[in-house]
Amino acid sequence: MKRTLFLKVFAGYLLVIALVVAAALLAGPPLMRKHFIRAQAVHLENLAYLIQDRTIPFLTGKATEGLDEMISAVGARTGRRVTVIDNRGNVLADSEKEARDMENHFFRPEIFAALQGEKQMSIRFSSTLRAEMMYMSVPLEADGAVVGVLRMSLFMRHLQALLGELRRDLLWVVGLSAALALVAAALLTRTVSRPVREFVEAASRVSAGDLGVKVSTRRRGEFRALALGFNDMTAKLKAVFSEIRIQGEELTSILASIREGLCVMDADSRILFCNDSFRRAAQVQAPEGKHFWEVVRSSALVEIIRKVRETKTSGTGEAAVGDRIHFCSASYLTSQGRIVVTLHDMTEFRDLERIKKDFVVNVSHELKTPLTAIKGFVETMEQRAVGESASYLGIIRRNADRLIAIVDDLLALSKIEAQEARLEKEDVDVRALAENILKIFEKPAGEKGLGLVLEAGPDLPPVKADPLQLEGLLLNLVDNAVKYTDKGGVTVRLAIDGGRLRIEVADTGIGIDPAHQAHVFERFYVVDKSRSKKLGGTGLGLSLVKHIVLAHQGTVSVSSRLGEGTTFTVRLPVI
Repeated sequence: MKRTLFLKVFAGYLLVIALVVAAALLAGPPLMRKHFIRAQAVHLENLAYLIQDRTIPFLTGKATEGLDEMISAVGARTGRRVTVIDNRGNVLADSEKEARDMENHFFRPEIFAALQGEKQMSIRFSSTLRAEMMYMSVPLEADGAVVGVLRMSLFMRHLQALLGELRRDLLWVVGLSAALALVAAALLTRTVSRPVREFVEAASRVSAGDLGVKVSTRRRGEFRALALGFNDMTAKLKAVFSEIRIQGEELTSILASIREGLCVMDADSRILFCNDSFRRAAQVQAPEGKHFWEVVRSSALVEIIRKVRETKTSGTGEAAVGDRIHFCSASYLTSQGRIVVTLHDMTEFRDLERIKKDFVVNVSHELKTPLTAIKGFVETMEQRAVGESASYLGIIRRNADRLIAIVDDLLALSKIEAQEARLEKEDVDVRALAENILKIFEKPAGEKGLGLVLEAGPDLPPVKADPLQLEGLLLNLVDNAVKYTDKGGVTVRLAIDGGRLRIEVADTGIGIDPAHQAHVFERFYVVDKSRSKKLGGTGLGLSLVKHIVLAHQGTVSVSSRLGEGTTFTVRLPVI
């Protein structure tokens, strides 16, 4: 494995060297032969031009003796065969053979071309000398006419012998060069592979967790820059990992210290992480890696998580985990498809709430009996009382009535909050219900000169709701409107808005200061205490309205301006 890079790089060099050697050995000899033949042809042509002036007089008749001697002398000095042919193809002289023994050369290719006035080179087998020859023929001209041909020739065996020596020299040079190139390739490959191997080994150690590894920076060029960058990278990684480790330890300590149970699940609902509070709530020591439903046996909580995964949003709700009641919150992490679940133990809070409600109910029941008795005795005494005693008894009766109303409202509110009275939903004709409620207040409204108006469309559909609670809601809102309105009137508006029933109760009364509007739905909160006592208000009517609306999964709001009136708006689901 360590030698893989060396072998790959060296193999590349070896392939290049092999290609160069093959190209030199395969293409070299043919190229040398081609260029050598061309050079010899030029050489023979130059020799012919040197002696053509001495040869032409013998062809024109100006000289008759000494042609053979001259040709033989030239051939002996140059080592080339020299032949003189007249314009009819007859050999007049030859440096190698007797001219009279040679046949007519008119149709020899180089002779025929020269007689046409063109110089010609050809390589062919000589029937006279029984050997392959190289011929170079040039025309001999006198007075603008070709009078003969001067042919220079060379034995190809001499050329082949010379080319053989050149090939042997080429082979030796190429072999030596290839050997030196292989040595150089090995050295170059080693200079590249050794630092790369060092970087690979250092990177392997880094991946194994050794962030203190360093590579040598003694090299030059790119490897030095790479080494400096690598060492700088490992130093920064070491610092980053150290910081992450410290942050992880801090985060683990923080998560372990919080009282709420926390766990993180993957896309398959397997627990990836949880804190000690979650382990205690689930009563499992090592829940990591298990499915959430294996660890927490709570159908309500599993349903919350299922909805969160389907909608990819957040969800909350209460669920029993073991023998404890928890407020559960689940959030979907879009980037990784994970879900974070937190469990807040609500057991003590719910116990206190139950104790408080039980106390209110018990006290209310205990107070109702003596209050009823007091009211009965007061009414009996009022029939016989005269003067100042009658006024005192009237005060006692009114306060007893107010206490009884408070007790009744507390009992009703406790039942709604504790959900002791389940919603008995049925189709309710809200228009008819509102008309009946307004009839109840016709007398007190008429005494104050107030008008009661119902605005509702004729096609208002029935609504799924608890008729008794819906009646109580309208009763409290209209009652408040009539009590706190001295002139003008009260209007009840019914309409379907966005798939929900909108109920508006608007008056032209005294209005509510903006500082009080955020508190009107709290228990016993009274805006005008003196007027409330005079009218017998308990401060619980709007709190009852709020809890009825929440029980029906609706919303309630108020808008008001001092001296101009108040509008309460309730929105309930139709189904």
